[in-house]
Amino acid sequence: MVDHLLFVLVFLSALGSGLVAGLFFAFSAFVMTALARLPSAQGIAAMQSINIAVLNALFFAAFFGTAAACAVLAVFSLFNWTEPGAIYLLAGGLLYLVGTILVTILFNVPLNNALAAVEPDSADGASLWTWYLDAWTAWNHARTAASLAAAASFIMALC
Repeated sequence: MVDHLLFVLVFLSALGSGLVAGLFFAFSAFVMTALARLPSAQGIAAMQSINIAVLNALFFAAFFGTAAACAVLAVFSLFNWTEPGAIYLLAGGLLYLVGTILVTILFNVPLNNALAAVEPDSADGASLWTWYLDAWTAWNHARTAASLAAAASFIMALC
């Protein structure tokens, strides 16, 4: 029974990490590039709208549900260190929790909050937008890599 529950939790963590990595990859690969091509007021307004729309139950379930599963797996791995795959469970959990959740909280969310506070057609907005695009995207690259590495670690744990 415990083995079955562990398998399901690892499988769901791999799927959740992969799903979140795909979302972040889309932003890194083309969404931010597309927004950067717009006049700054339009790019700011679009990103402000995205930042509001992302706050929904489906995103929260995927993003924070995966975080909860990762936390459980990381703790489980510490108590079952001699079991095969424990290192992959710990690595996957830490990669997601630190590289995805913590980076989001410490870097991407404050950048989003700063963007939310400006008027899209203001000089302050235009100045912030140039900096925001580079900083937000760089941190998003880190989140993408961490989420993808977490998914890979969980897949390795299943093997």
